[in-house]
Amino acid sequence: MSDSVDVLRAHLTRVLDWEQAHVGFDAAVAGLAHRERGMQPSGFQHSPWQLLEHMRIAQKDILDYCVDAHYVHKLTWPDDYWPTQPAPPDAQAWDESIAAFKADRQALKALVADPQIDLFGLVPAGKEQHTYVRAMLLVTDHNAYHLGQLVAVRRALGAWA
Repeated sequence: MSDSVDVLRAHLTRVLDWEQAHVGFDAAVAGLAHRERGMQPSGFQHSPWQLLEHMRIAQKDILDYCVDAHYVHKLTWPDDYWPTQPAPPDAQAWDESIAAFKADRQALKALVADPQIDLFGLVPAGKEQHTYVRAMLLVTDHNAYHLGQLVAVRRALGAWA
Protein backbone atom coordinates (compact mmCIF):
# COMPACT_ATOMS: atom_id res chain seq x y z
CA MET A 1 0.00 0.00 0.00
CA SER A 2 2.75 2.47 0.81
CA ASP A 3 4.18 2.18 -2.72
CA SER A 4 0.76 3.03 -4.11
CA VAL A 5 0.38 5.96 -1.73
CA ASP A 6 3.84 7.23 -2.71
CA VAL A 7 2.83 7.07 -6.37
CA LEU A 8 -0.39 8.91 -5.56
CA ARG A 9 1.55 11.58 -3.66
CA ALA A 10 3.85 12.07 -6.66
CA HIS A 11 0.90 12.29 -9.06
CA LEU A 12 -0.99 14.79 -6.91
CA THR A 13 2.12 16.92 -6.50
CA ARG A 14 2.62 17.04 -10.28
CA VAL A 15 -1.03 17.67 -11.06
CA LEU A 16 -1.09 20.70 -8.75
CA ASP A 17 1.32 22.31 -11.23
CA TRP A 18 -0.85 21.39 -14.24
CA GLU A 19 2.00 21.28 -16.72
CA GLN A 20 1.13 17.97 -18.38
CA ALA A 21 -2.35 18.06 -19.86
CA HIS A 22 -2.66 21.76 -20.67
CA VAL A 23 -1.12 25.16 -20.15
CA GLY A 24 0.22 25.75 -16.67
CA PHE A 25 -0.55 28.60 -14.32
CA ASP A 26 2.74 30.41 -14.93
CA ALA A 27 2.21 30.54 -18.68
CA ALA A 28 -1.44 31.55 -18.32
CA VAL A 29 -0.62 34.64 -16.24
CA ALA A 30 2.68 35.62 -17.86
CA GLY A 31 3.17 38.62 -20.10
CA LEU A 32 -0.27 40.16 -19.79
CA ALA A 33 -0.11 43.93 -20.13
CA HIS A 34 -1.37 45.92 -17.15
CA ARG A 35 -4.29 47.45 -19.09
CA GLU A 36 -5.44 44.02 -20.33
CA ARG A 37 -5.67 42.58 -16.82
CA GLY A 38 -8.94 44.39 -16.15
CA MET A 39 -10.49 44.05 -19.60
CA GLN A 40 -13.61 41.97 -20.05
CA PRO A 41 -14.08 41.00 -23.68
CA SER A 42 -17.53 40.76 -25.19
CA GLY A 43 -19.15 37.43 -24.43
CA PHE A 44 -17.08 36.79 -21.30
CA GLN A 45 -18.26 37.22 -17.74
CA HIS A 46 -14.88 37.87 -16.11
CA SER A 47 -11.65 39.76 -16.69
CA PRO A 48 -8.21 38.15 -16.29
CA TRP A 49 -7.91 39.87 -12.89
CA GLN A 50 -11.20 38.47 -11.66
CA LEU A 51 -10.24 34.96 -12.77
CA LEU A 52 -6.80 35.14 -11.17
CA GLU A 53 -8.10 36.53 -7.91
CA HIS A 54 -10.98 34.02 -7.81
CA MET A 55 -8.53 31.14 -8.22
CA ARG A 56 -6.32 32.56 -5.46
CA ILE A 57 -9.21 33.03 -3.03
CA ALA A 58 -10.72 29.59 -3.67
CA GLN A 59 -7.38 27.79 -3.48
CA LYS A 60 -6.53 29.59 -0.20
CA ASP A 61 -9.90 28.60 1.22
CA ILE A 62 -9.32 24.95 0.35
CA LEU A 63 -5.81 25.07 1.84
CA ASP A 64 -7.16 26.59 5.06
CA TYR A 65 -9.84 23.90 5.15
CA CYS A 66 -7.14 21.23 4.90
CA VAL A 67 -4.78 22.54 7.58
CA ASP A 68 -6.94 24.31 10.16
CA ALA A 69 -8.65 21.98 12.61
CA HIS A 70 -10.80 24.94 13.69
CA TYR A 71 -11.70 26.02 10.17
CA VAL A 72 -15.07 27.71 9.89
CA HIS A 73 -16.41 28.46 6.46
CA LYS A 74 -16.92 32.24 6.55
CA LEU A 75 -16.88 33.11 2.85
CA THR A 76 -20.22 33.65 1.16
CA TRP A 77 -20.75 32.38 -2.38
CA PRO A 78 -20.32 34.08 -4.78
CA ASP A 79 -19.61 37.52 -3.28
CA ASP A 80 -16.53 36.65 -1.24
CA TYR A 81 -14.98 34.51 -3.96
CA TRP A 82 -14.99 37.03 -6.81
CA PRO A 83 -13.56 40.54 -6.90
CA THR A 84 -16.22 43.08 -7.80
CA GLN A 85 -13.94 45.29 -9.84
CA PRO A 86 -12.72 43.97 -13.21
CA ALA A 87 -9.25 45.54 -12.83
CA PRO A 88 -6.68 45.11 -10.08
CA PRO A 89 -6.61 48.05 -7.67
CA ASP A 90 -3.02 48.79 -8.68
CA ALA A 91 -0.12 47.30 -10.66
CA GLN A 92 1.28 45.56 -7.60
CA ALA A 93 -1.95 43.65 -6.84
CA TRP A 94 -1.55 41.40 -9.91
CA ASP A 95 1.94 40.32 -8.87
CA GLU A 96 0.90 39.87 -5.25
CA SER A 97 -2.03 37.67 -6.26
CA ILE A 98 0.25 35.51 -8.42
CA ALA A 99 2.79 35.20 -5.59
CA ALA A 100 0.09 34.27 -3.07
CA PHE A 101 -1.40 31.69 -5.45
CA LYS A 102 2.02 30.10 -5.95
CA ALA A 103 2.78 30.10 -2.21
CA ASP A 104 -0.52 28.42 -1.42
CA ARG A 105 0.04 25.90 -4.23
CA GLN A 106 3.46 25.10 -2.69
CA ALA A 107 1.79 24.62 0.70
CA LEU A 108 -0.70 22.19 -0.88
CA LYS A 109 2.16 20.29 -2.52
CA ALA A 110 4.00 20.11 0.82
CA LEU A 111 0.84 18.82 2.46
CA VAL A 112 0.47 16.09 -0.16
CA ALA A 113 4.13 15.11 0.18
CA ASP A 114 4.01 14.91 3.98
CA PRO A 115 4.16 11.21 4.95
CA GLN A 116 2.40 12.08 8.23
CA ILE A 117 -0.73 12.99 6.27
CA ASP A 118 -3.11 10.13 5.49
CA LEU A 119 -4.30 11.15 2.03
CA PHE A 120 -7.43 9.05 2.50
CA GLY A 121 -8.12 10.49 5.95
CA LEU A 122 -10.55 13.28 6.64
CA VAL A 123 -9.23 16.84 6.67
CA PRO A 124 -9.23 18.22 10.26
CA ALA A 125 -12.54 20.07 9.99
CA GLY A 126 -13.85 17.78 7.29
CA LYS A 127 -17.22 16.31 6.78
CA GLU A 128 -18.02 12.79 5.67
CA GLN A 129 -15.93 11.89 2.61
CA HIS A 130 -13.92 15.15 2.74
CA THR A 131 -10.49 13.59 2.48
CA TYR A 132 -7.19 15.15 1.51
CA VAL A 133 -7.39 13.40 -1.85
CA ARG A 134 -10.82 14.91 -2.45
CA ALA A 135 -9.51 18.37 -1.55
CA MET A 136 -6.56 18.07 -3.94
CA LEU A 137 -8.80 16.87 -6.77
CA LEU A 138 -11.20 19.71 -6.04
CA VAL A 139 -8.50 22.39 -6.16
CA THR A 140 -6.85 20.98 -9.28
CA ASP A 141 -10.16 20.63 -11.12
CA HIS A 142 -11.24 24.13 -10.10
CA ASN A 143 -7.94 25.70 -11.15
CA ALA A 144 -7.88 23.83 -14.45
CA TYR A 145 -11.37 25.06 -15.29
CA HIS A 146 -10.52 28.69 -14.60
CA LEU A 147 -7.10 28.49 -16.27
CA GLY A 148 -8.95 27.45 -19.42
CA GLN A 149 -11.22 30.44 -19.02
CA LEU A 150 -8.22 32.71 -18.53
CA VAL A 151 -6.64 31.49 -21.76
CA ALA A 152 -9.94 31.96 -23.60
CA VAL A 153 -10.26 35.53 -22.26
CA ARG A 154 -6.68 36.27 -23.25
CA ARG A 155 -7.35 34.93 -26.77
CA ALA A 156 -10.43 37.13 -27.04
CA LEU A 157 -8.31 40.12 -25.99
CA GLY A 158 -5.65 39.24 -28.57
CA ALA A 159 -3.23 38.73 -25.68
CA TRP A 160 -2.36 35.07 -26.20
CA ALA A 161 0.33 33.81 -28.52
